[in-house]
Amino acid sequence: MQSGQNNDNQIASPCVRQCCLDQRDICLGCHRSLDEILAWHTMDQQQKSALLETLQQRAIARKKR
Repeated sequence: MQSGQNNDNQIASPCVRQCCLDQRDICLGCHRSLDEILAWHTMDQQQKSALLETLQQRAIARKKR
């Protein structure tokens, strides 16, 4: 999963261009829910940072299945 900051010092989208939703509407590429994907551009930096931590946990949980 990619994360970081872009030129505007904003947190970059975790999108990895492998968009495919599972049966729970969670993207198999970035691990965001459909609602989180849609809300990304309205989130502040603190919300984005918190979501990135959540996504890391989802990715770990998925690998354990």
